[in-house]
Amino acid sequence: MRKLMVAMMASAMSLASAHAMAADKVVLQLKWVTQSQFGGYYVAKDKGFYKEEGLDVEIKPGGPDIAPEQVIAGGGADVIVDWMGGALVAREKGVPLVNIAQPYQKAGLEMVCRKDGPIKTEADFKGHTLGVWFFGNEYPFFAWMNKLGLSTEGGPNGVTVLKQSFDVQPLVQKQADCISVMTYNEYWQAIDAGFKPEELTVFNYTEMGNDLLEDGLYAMEDKLKDPAFKEKMVKFVRASMKGWKYATENPDEAAEIVMDNGGQDDNHQKRMMGEVAKLVGDSSGKLDEALYARTAKALLDQKIISKEPSGAWTHDITDAASK
Repeated sequence: MRKLMVAMMASAMSLASAHAMAADKVVLQLKWVTQSQFGGYYVAKDKGFYKEEGLDVEIKPGGPDIAPEQVIAGGGADVIVDWMGGALVAREKGVPLVNIAQPYQKAGLEMVCRKDGPIKTEADFKGHTLGVWFFGNEYPFFAWMNKLGLSTEGGPNGVTVLKQSFDVQPLVQKQADCISVMTYNEYWQAIDAGFKPEELTVFNYTEMGNDLLEDGLYAMEDKLKDPAFKEKMVKFVRASMKGWKYATENPDEAAEIVMDNGGQDDNHQKRMMGEVAKLVGDSSGKLDEALYARTAKALLDQKIISKEPSGAWTHDITDAASK
């Protein structure tokens, strides 16, 4: 009997090991550091949603010196989180990225100005200094300025662009009249720095109709031609959107999970997760074709890209994931 039990235990362990070995590896490269901006992916991993799909997912944080487009082009990731502007620029330059899902259905980008400063409306931008992030984050801003007919080369008929670091110091130190912020991150850094909401003039890209798609999931076009890889992406997107749904419904718990994975400042992460939940939408992950078209047109109008993109997105993955 004892030998039989030992044999049965060994068999069970062997099956468990085989199951673990059978898990498909997926490497996800984030656009920025570990924070609630990416809460859905950390929740999906923590809650076992990826494991339920037979996936072993590695989440790689980003940072100021990490370009997701370069990482995936070099084979360092299977899928990346990126803004549509950066992805379309990369595609035109020979990195054939395809949007396979769009968890963020609204943009979180804003520009804020001191209310006691010279800028009250868009008409006041001319001749002033505006803080802008680069590394692919500048495209919505340039498209907006193009829409207003303002040069970004400085001078009396344009604006002076300050290459902004990822903080609010240019506003605090009055190096810029306005700076770029995200609703879920730097806006609250400004509040924590001593500004009251009523002391800030806020230009919200989404409310103005100037938003370009943010934080989509992208894979390489050639890899998507492989049925096995495509099926792996279906499983990944399905589990990820399950993670996003859970995160938006349980923001405090999601923030704690982010903290457990290296996030900083518990209160900030909880506040961020609450704001991010407003951007995720219905958790379907399906790309809105109208928003894609507006994003592409804005980039074309500004000559950020030179030709109409083709094959830059697919509904195949989200359609299959929803079944």
